[in-house]
Amino acid sequence: MRFCLMVADRSQSKATRSFHGLKPECLPFGEVLAQSFAVIAPTTIPASNLGLIVALAGNGTWLSFLIGMVGLMFVGININQFASRSASPGSLYSYIVKGLNPTAGVICGWSLVLAYLFTGMSVLCGLANFSGLLLGHVGIHFSTITLLAIGAAIAWYASYKDIQLSAMAMLCLEGTSIVLIVVLAAIIWMNAGFAIDGSQLTLRDTTPGGIAMGLVLVLFAFSGFESATSLGDEAKDPLRSIPRAVMGSAIVAGLFFTLTAYIEILGFSGTGVSITTTEEPLGFLADRAGVGILGDLVAFSALFSFFSCVLGSITPAARICFTMARHGLFPSLLGKAHSFNRTPHIAVTLCSLLMFFIPGLLSMLGVPLFESMGYLGAIASYGFLTVYVLISIAAPVYLLKLNKLRSRDLVFSALGVAFMSLPVLGSIGIPGSDLFPVPEAPYCWFPYLFVVYLSVTCGWFFIQRIRSPRLIHAMQQSIEEVHERFSTLEPITVPTAQPINSYED
Repeated sequence: MRFCLMVADRSQSKATRSFHGLKPECLPFGEVLAQSFAVIAPTTIPASNLGLIVALAGNGTWLSFLIGMVGLMFVGININQFASRSASPGSLYSYIVKGLNPTAGVICGWSLVLAYLFTGMSVLCGLANFSGLLLGHVGIHFSTITLLAIGAAIAWYASYKDIQLSAMAMLCLEGTSIVLIVVLAAIIWMNAGFAIDGSQLTLRDTTPGGIAMGLVLVLFAFSGFESATSLGDEAKDPLRSIPRAVMGSAIVAGLFFTLTAYIEILGFSGTGVSITTTEEPLGFLADRAGVGILGDLVAFSALFSFFSCVLGSITPAARICFTMARHGLFPSLLGKAHSFNRTPHIAVTLCSLLMFFIPGLLSMLGVPLFESMGYLGAIASYGFLTVYVLISIAAPVYLLKLNKLRSRDLVFSALGVAFMSLPVLGSIGIPGSDLFPVPEAPYCWFPYLFVVYLSVTCGWFFIQRIRSPRLIHAMQQSIEEVHERFSTLEPITVPTAQPINSYED
């Protein structure tokens, strides 16, 4: 199978894509891929957070991950209909404005801002919790607020200073962590005699509602796989590197999650210890397998993975705020780029402060960090779900406008929406249903809190439209200018070994 991508003349590309004030063409493919992996932070799930998902999906956890991967592959195909033709810091917000309309784009923009900010908050709680546990082993103790502040401050500095510094740090940290966990998982499975776990494969004591509810946190585990689309100005050869990063991160992370979840649940069987209440599951299993030193290395690398996710979440959140500010939707101050660093420094600073403030407030109210991780992550999932549904709807509309719509594009769109509807159903539940029960508090409140958030933010947008009738025209014109910069480029045909990610222009 083959697909066509639009590519720019290298001599033109920097000049045409530096008008936002960000550093153009500074990130090669590996660092673009690292952005998506950093927000996914695959190390943090098996090292710390897996128990939160097992508590909901039980023996069907591996299936929740597998369904999540397949669903996001279809979403990735829909995203790449845009990403293979245009690129900008506005990420999916710009795509949905182009594919649907400004109102849908604003819903997407506000949803993405919430999603990335709450992802950063959740993982910042994980960073503080995990670092507190590790430091406690050597007799060092810091207050929760201090750990949260240190994590947020270091991530702010890296994002404020240089996007290349941030990308390189994320690439090294995540790559090392994944390799260590794969080695440890292989040892754990070997120690179990490479046993086949019938209770998992037969989904013993598992309900469809549990798997669907597990998908809410699974979506959070995958969240940010599309975040490379926010590097439209800074990526080298963005029409190639960004689509490959989107699809590659979803597939690799999905296989990694599915395999490690299966092995960890198998490893805990018969131990008398519940994985749902274990904050360092890989450390526990490493000790049982007689490789405690490897468990310590994984724990140490997971600490840095938490940090890279906080850093990775600031990057797209700030760039979406930056783009929406330049469209008149946010205060214009957020749309300024640093004259020397070429980063959206004011937006970065605001996002960093917000990421610290809410976890700090929850900590002061006495909410344990481990619980805050689950709560904030679940709320973030609704932002991503909204965006993934919108982009799946927008893709065929966009292709129809280009006279390039095919029947299989409609199938990919429908499948993307259908798969994303499963966690929505699981998070809301059906009153009186045993298959899809209503989740327990506080998880049952979160979908409605998210609806209130969208109502308030979109209400503010309608007030802005009334006050400034030219707002919509200016927004559409700005996004159209970005798309026009790529519309005159010559298409080339590139072979690929992944038929599911194939396109024909």
